Amino acid sequence: MRVVEAAYEEVRAKKGAAGIDEESIQDFERNVEKNLYKIWNRMSSGSYFPPAVRSVEILKADGKSKRKLGIPTVSDRIAQAVAVAYLTPYVEPKFHNNSYGFRKGRGQKEALTATRRRCFQYDWVIDLDIRAFFDNLDFTLMMNAVKKHTDCKWLLLYIERWLKAPIQELDGNLHTREKGTPQGGVISPLLANIYLHHAFDEWMTEIFPSVPFERYADDIVVHCRTRAQATFVVRAIANRLQVWKLELHSGKTRIVYCKDSNRTGSHEHVEFDFLGFTFRCREVQNPKTGKRFGGFTPAISRKAGRRIRKKINAWRLQRRTDLSLQELADMCNKKVRGWYNYYSMFTKSKVLQTLLPINFKLITWVRRTYKKSTYQAWQWLRGVNRRNPKLFAHWEIGLALVRRIGAV
Repeated sequence: MRVVEAAYEEVRAKKGAAGIDEESIQDFERNVEKNLYKIWNRMSSGSYFPPAVRSVEILKADGKSKRKLGIPTVSDRIAQAVAVAYLTPYVEPKFHNNSYGFRKGRGQKEALTATRRRCFQYDWVIDLDIRAFFDNLDFTLMMNAVKKHTDCKWLLLYIERWLKAPIQELDGNLHTREKGTPQGGVISPLLANIYLHHAFDEWMTEIFPSVPFERYADDIVVHCRTRAQATFVVRAIANRLQVWKLELHSGKTRIVYCKDSNRTGSHEHVEFDFLGFTFRCREVQNPKTGKRFGGFTPAISRKAGRRIRKKINAWRLQRRTDLSLQELADMCNKKVRGWYNYYSMFTKSKVLQTLLPINFKLITWVRRTYKKSTYQAWQWLRGVNRRNPKLFAHWEIGLALVRRIGAV
């Protein structure tokens, strides 16, 4: 019962939308003890059957295409979290050091740091893209992979039931799934790691022990010494994934040359994106000598920058004359700090450029609210900035109004 209670607290902290039963976390909490007991009783007796998953669509980073997610009910998310708590100790010690996604103590920062270091050491990168990985995960291969880590009958029983649980489409119809695991499920990330651990990580270690890689869920980059090696390796990977009923996206999988001041020559692809960062040649400075040179380094990607600017525009700060400056700050500070904390890991100046439009929108807000000219609005806002430099998160991190409008 304690594991169920801990799983509930985890699900509660992450919030999330309601499933097909339209029961929110707040609704669940109205009779929390009875609801948790019901989950524990059914799971412990082998009589737990997961309800259908609610299908929702969200826009991808390109702002055009959509990604389909599957939202389990609150109760089902708790039940999945219980299974994750029991299964993780079996599989975590066996996962590869180059696997960073959804693992305690490892994450995007560690994956990006390793990628940056290896891009200095290796001239070529294979930027892998697995076509619709979560939609094409094979049930039989998945269960065989899980069985290599545990023979616990109730775990195997419920994992198979979760894999086969139907999905309720947007039109309300139920659709039986024959493959895939819905993104949005609590157990899906762990199952994805188990699947690719056997399909990719172990195989790479055995067949190409001298070829390092970083994998964050199904986002993978592989480092090679030469173009010939990269060409050979990517073909071998494509053949390996076919064995596991997966396919490389030919239009998105690319061999990239890590071009910099010391690596001249030309190639069709000289940059790649990984976890919201674009790796390419940029002007950097040696901290010891002060000498500037071209280094193959990461910075916030164009896709991530466009997504942030789109969100900033959606706030319509310049039109919210019904709100005070403090209320405007409360509206955006949490998001701004989150963006900055993540994307300032590398090339901080690029993040500041992305956030710069906030100052211009605030200038317009002052003009409209107090009927001032642009210069008067800037002077007024600069005074607020001097008196309260931490009012807005972007002021605190370095985008204060110092010399001119929007000056960094």
